[in-house]
Amino acid sequence: MNLNDVKDLLSSAAQEFLARGNHRMLIGGQWVAAAGGETLEVVNPATEAVIATVPAAQPADVDAAVAAARRAFDSGPWSRAKPAERERLLLRLADLMEQNGRTLAEIESIDNGKSAAIAQAVDVGLSVSYMRYMAGWATKIEGSTVDVSVPFMPDNEFVNFTRREPVGVVAAVVAWNFPLLLACWKLGPALATGCTVVLKPAEQTPLSALFLGQLIQEAGYPDGVVNVLTGDGIGAGAPLTRHPGVNKITFTGSTEVGKLIGKAAMENMTRLTLELGGKSPVIVLEDCDPAMAAAGAAQAIYFNQGQVCCAGSRLYVHKKNFDRVVADLASHASAMTIGHGLDPTAQLGPLVSREQMERVCSYIDIGRQQGGEIVVGGGRATEVGYFVKPTVMTKVDQKARVVQEEIFGPVVVAMPYDDLDEVAALANDTPYGLGASIWSNDLSRVHRLIPKIKAGTVWVNCHNMLDAAMPFGGYKQSGFGKEMGRAALDGYLEQKSVFMAV
Repeated sequence: MNLNDVKDLLSSAAQEFLARGNHRMLIGGQWVAAAGGETLEVVNPATEAVIATVPAAQPADVDAAVAAARRAFDSGPWSRAKPAERERLLLRLADLMEQNGRTLAEIESIDNGKSAAIAQAVDVGLSVSYMRYMAGWATKIEGSTVDVSVPFMPDNEFVNFTRREPVGVVAAVVAWNFPLLLACWKLGPALATGCTVVLKPAEQTPLSALFLGQLIQEAGYPDGVVNVLTGDGIGAGAPLTRHPGVNKITFTGSTEVGKLIGKAAMENMTRLTLELGGKSPVIVLEDCDPAMAAAGAAQAIYFNQGQVCCAGSRLYVHKKNFDRVVADLASHASAMTIGHGLDPTAQLGPLVSREQMERVCSYIDIGRQQGGEIVVGGGRATEVGYFVKPTVMTKVDQKARVVQEEIFGPVVVAMPYDDLDEVAALANDTPYGLGASIWSNDLSRVHRLIPKIKAGTVWVNCHNMLDAAMPFGGYKQSGFGKEMGRAALDGYLEQKSVFMAV
């Protein structure tokens, strides 16, 4: 299957966008090639066919994008835009995204492999909701007044107040698993607060960011406020995160890369938000219905092919129900339909790239070598396309690599436990702390367990649920800072104190 084989399934707008073949990136309001002419191929993971080429930005292109963002922030019309104008533009962009929702979802599906139907409902739906949520905050950024007492000048009068000011130029580097949504998580608060942005999508999935760039221009944003820079980590990502003209870095991706970015940021004291890896536990208490637990566990791990930072990749079930839950989960996995993202009957799509498919398959092999037993799945699903069978593994030790390390694919390891203290210790026994879920109707035990779980989000009787108003971020090596919610704004604002003698 190649692009022509699925062309009839695409909207005319998506066909028109993909038919361009050789795309350009957005710098300073202009669509340009890389200064050196370098390009990258974009591959459809369901067919392994090349569907487009994009510029492979190099340091000179990074310099140009940062300079454009700096001009827009310091002296362009954006520097004088009032909060109400920022709100209006965000609402206009959200409307355009909603109007072009099918096109965005289809581009995301062709580029990433995910279901177009789910992308429209989840990725686009959450993105639109978040932009509207952040638009409301643009007019509600406030300082405060403080009554001060200066002990060594008791007879003098002073006025003290604080201001919240945009941090400046933001480098937004996003991962390939939710390209559009992650871009909006960063653009929303940056634009609401008055920052300018250089957005670098992942090299594997640049297309939705480029289409979003078109919508940003259509919405009426001044040139240079948002720049979209395509390229790989070496040519574009590293120079961007090291750039002295960048005031703030926001990165979503692996913990390994996040640590490198964190070190680079400290050289320039660049402000930083990191949303990194996870190894989230799904904890099934003794009272939970096994069928409900198995269905929840399947959704927790197989949504988006397991390519979710907070995927429920560790399943802890009370020993009383362990065999039943694992058997039901295996049945869910066996029944899943594998296919490309434009197939409305497909429940599991491909992984994003050959590299990721091979990485996931290598972890399955490691699990076997370390004593794990494959209950269902266990390898590549098709000869063409980067599909991996939904996999359930048992009989693994807590210290095994498949339990401790992020696999980022449709692979779950299941383990029994005896009591709350034991399962809390097991749940916390990895370097990560992004998310967790508890499955039970015994609210007393649930409330006793929640404080013991070291994770940024704890779901109860659900998993992977998000809302624009809910802060999202991790403990430990899952990063620091928050995406979404009021808390996200703090990463894009400086607080200035003003002390005035009167």
